[in-house]
Order: sequence, then structure tokens, then C-alpha cells
Amino acid sequence: MEIKIERQPSQEQLHELSVSKWGIWQKEVSKFPWTYDTQETCYFLEGDVTVTPDGGQPVQMGKGDLVTFPAGMSCTWEIRSDVKKHYCFG
Repeated sequence: MEIKIERQPSQEQLHELSVSKWGIWQKEVSKFPWTYDTQETCYFLEGDVTVTPDGGQPVQMGKGDLVTFPAGMSCTWEIRSDVKKHYCFG
């Protein structure tokens, strides 16, 4: 179970993925468990987050990152500054 991060993807790549048409999710500073039933790809507009997969190493991500979380992964989210992100399941 690997979290894939692309730092600062090009505007062309974001356009090809239609990121601007994805839903938006926002969350304040907090810490909570999460399990991904399906793969999620998201693009961070704001925020600073550490996601720690159960039994794995912490992964830092935030503004400007395009991130893919694998289906079936359980993890803990630690939001250090408020998050705003586009997201797409599947």
C-alpha cells in the first residue's frame, strides 16, 4: 500500500485530469483515522498534512501536491494547517 505523490504537477497535467471539475473537501486542523474503500486521487489547494498508513511510515503532503491513495489502505490523517483539496474516487 503506497501513497503516490507528485509535487507541483503542471497546469497541463491538472487540466488533462479535469481536476477543476472534481469535488472539493475542506477540513480544519485535526487528527483522525481513515480507510480508503476505493482509490482516491486528490490535489491540495491548501494545507499541510501527515498521513501515516497503519504499520507504515508517515508521509507529508500539502499545497500543490497531487496525491493518490490506494484502495484498502487504513491510515491516520494529521492536519497541521487547514486543508482544501479537489478529490476524485475511482
